[in-house]
Amino acid sequence: MLVLSRKNDEAVVVGGAAGFERMIKITVVGVKNGRVSLGFEADADVPVNRFEVWERICSETRQPLQDPEPIA
Repeated sequence: MLVLSRKNDEAVVVGGAAGFERMIKITVVGVKNGRVSLGFEADADVPVNRFEVWERICSETRQPLQDPEPIA
């Protein structure tokens, strides 16, 4: 697991480099009362779900549950 510290309006980009044509940009849009609000920008055909929703989708489609590959 990669753990990063970001401040308000700072972002992290996943993909978008050679071999990873698609890019997901994750931006901290607010921190209030110990809760962080994140904004996700991705192509419309890239699914972005909370982990528990992703688990439910996988179980409903009877796909094996596999954690996404960790980012090195």
